[in-house]
Amino acid sequence: MDMIFQWLLVSTAVAVGWAVGRFGGSRNRNEVIADEEMVRDRLQFLFTNYSDQAVDNFVQSLAVNRDTVSLHLSIGSHFRNKGETDRAILIHQNLLDRPELPARYSPQVTLELALDYLNAGLLDRAETLLQQLMGDREYGRSAAIQLIDLYEREREWGKASQVAHTLTRGDADPAMFKILAYLTCEKSEQALRKDDRWSAQRLAKEALEFDRSCVRGTLILMKLLTRQGSFREAGTMALKVFEQNPDFGPEAIDQLMKLEREHGDVGKLGRKLRKLYESYPSTSLLLALVESVERRSGRQAAIALLRGELEVRPSVRGLLQLVEMAGYEKGMTTDEGRLVSRIGELILHNRSVYRCVNCGFDGQQLHWLCPSCRQWETVRPIQGVDAE
Repeated sequence: MDMIFQWLLVSTAVAVGWAVGRFGGSRNRNEVIADEEMVRDRLQFLFTNYSDQAVDNFVQSLAVNRDTVSLHLSIGSHFRNKGETDRAILIHQNLLDRPELPARYSPQVTLELALDYLNAGLLDRAETLLQQLMGDREYGRSAAIQLIDLYEREREWGKASQVAHTLTRGDADPAMFKILAYLTCEKSEQALRKDDRWSAQRLAKEALEFDRSCVRGTLILMKLLTRQGSFREAGTMALKVFEQNPDFGPEAIDQLMKLEREHGDVGKLGRKLRKLYESYPSTSLLLALVESVERRSGRQAAIALLRGELEVRPSVRGLLQLVEMAGYEKGMTTDEGRLVSRIGELILHNRSVYRCVNCGFDGQQLHWLCPSCRQWETVRPIQGVDAE
């Protein structure tokens, strides 16, 4: 009975392969897509209803030609997606070793094998294959993107930058320039850790040339200016973040306020902070504005401002600040006030501070490269009552 099943399997798959070859070149695009969906459905039926041994026997016996290559690739992708990477590798290696494989399919199969190696953690093998594909007209870009991701995972920022550079030649894709900007920022941070300030500054400016909205490049320059003692220029650089991407305003304001407390005059920031808060309201900006008003006009004025804003835009951080300021002003702290403060601190301690706007990953640390979806500058401060 198993032999009959295997015979049916082979017959059905060959028929599907013939259909792909027969109709793939003569129908319009929508019809080809429909055929591909039909192939996937029938393959899924075969995978579900026949043993692994039967599938392996079929793969070994299936001819390799332009009509059946898509079947081999579909089966290999199926195993890779199931986590059976070893079987996917065998299928794609078998395809490349078959002399009857049409030459025009070799780059596609090579890319699939590289993806298998990436899934298996065989990074050296994947790197070699991806580098081979870099010059291919059809699959070179896909290989380069995979290679950049590989180097990012290994924190080989220089190699990743070199590959990204090749993709920006004759390609005005803003997304690739953003990637290149953030890779350059990584190299700038490396130089900064070595106290090579000249290289760090040059690389940060280069990052901003690739992408004028690169927040990280601006924050690096702010850090460098602070180390050089150029505090006023550093403060101006922090405010530039709001022009680039106001979602990262809280990061800039926190650093600006620390700078002003140590080297400036917080009270003089009131007008700038109020204007920013009107355009980009956030808890961090509100608390900075309240501190500035307190320094300049006294605690009562600051409390009145904070209480009024909390009625419009409530936040746990703002409430805790109000409880602390009001209690201090009255010269006492009540049991209720202490309880509110304790509960609020617990809420803030356990909450996520940042969230990726692309995949939803969240945490308490800012990652410029999302650990989950591997996108740059998508992890941002969370807005809300218990956050910003």
